[in-house]
Amino acid sequence: MFDLDRWQEIMSALKKNKLRTLFTAFGVFWGVFMLVVMMGSGNGLLNGITSDFGDFATNSVFMWTRPTSIPYKGLPRNRSYNFRSDDIAALKREIPEIEHLAPRTQGGGFSTGNNVVRGNKSGAFSVMGDYPEWNLIDPVVIDKGRFLNQLDISEKRKVAVIGNKVYEVLFQPGENAIGQYIQIQGIFFQVVGVFKPKNSGVNFGGDKEQTVFIPLTTFQRVYNWGDVIGWFAFTCKPGFTASEVEEKAAALLKRRHSVAPDDPQGIGSFNLEKQYNQMNGLFIGISGLIWIVGIGTLLAGVIGISNIMLVIVKERTKEIGIQRAIGASPLKIITHIIFESVFLTTFSGYVGLVFGVIILEGVNFVLISSGTDSNLFKNPNIDFNMAMAALIILVISGVVAGLIPARKAVIIKPIDALRYE
Repeated sequence: MFDLDRWQEIMSALKKNKLRTLFTAFGVFWGVFMLVVMMGSGNGLLNGITSDFGDFATNSVFMWTRPTSIPYKGLPRNRSYNFRSDDIAALKREIPEIEHLAPRTQGGGFSTGNNVVRGNKSGAFSVMGDYPEWNLIDPVVIDKGRFLNQLDISEKRKVAVIGNKVYEVLFQPGENAIGQYIQIQGIFFQVVGVFKPKNSGVNFGGDKEQTVFIPLTTFQRVYNWGDVIGWFAFTCKPGFTASEVEEKAAALLKRRHSVAPDDPQGIGSFNLEKQYNQMNGLFIGISGLIWIVGIGTLLAGVIGISNIMLVIVKERTKEIGIQRAIGASPLKIITHIIFESVFLTTFSGYVGLVFGVIILEGVNFVLISSGTDSNLFKNPNIDFNMAMAALIILVISGVVAGLIPARKAVIIKPIDALRYE
């Protein structure tokens, strides 16, 4: 393979018709280049969309009440009802597949006026009554202080964890908010934490940066909600699907609140795992299409190389006849032509790979340097394993492209080759 004379012959043959060699190599170059750019763009699209999820639990389900549509047990249709605090224990007890359960109650008022006040500053924000488990489903970054804990729930403490935009409205830059008091709809709460959201793609209840978390039990007591629960969020344990838990939870809650088992409207739910899997399936399909289109373009270039190698073999018929006459074996002739094909294919493909990566890195650099925070396109790149797979495909393609011309070369009898004009 590292025979200097052989490589000199290969380079001499390619240099004899530089324009033909250039256009032949361009076909493979373009196929690999487009494959890399399309794969990188597909990954950029996937990264942009999945980055919106952050650390959000993608195996989660959200469930709330809706007016019933079927009369049941003497109760009329279109009946409204609420989840209750004792549903929490029932869900944990009867559905062991649930890993994290987070009941939530959302306060009103923020849409009609300023509901959070500190001194002479005020703002309209979302107020959520939550359990600590909410931070295991939709985690946030705690800048200062802490998140809600179980003592806050059991002791019904008047504490609040505020979003970074809430902090910016109510406090001076650099001011320590921990330990300070704010009024939420006329009730004083002590700030115990300031947070930033980890993701922006999944929102339940409004802009997270403009949200105030307080203990759910405190919310129920100070705002006279009794034992009403607004809705539930829960995740499933490993080995189970969110759909299984969703079905069991809906059946249990319908039974507990006298909703017909076959009522399609009695309980509303959103299965994030199902949506996430559908999105992944879509991107698997896009990735497959990219490979099909890219490899098809690459094969067009390889066919071009095979055709050109046939022309080269025909032009060198007499030369091949001389080599056979002086003792060159058929294997040597075959390997020489295949090496020439592999070299041309691999070199042009490698250049296409390098240029494709340069384009992707350039686009990524522009996105980062411009400060663009796109939810649809982020960090376009090509996986190292995919790059190696592309190179392996190139080598195999080069061998295939050289086989037909090589076979044609060795079936010519030396005496006929020497007479060829």
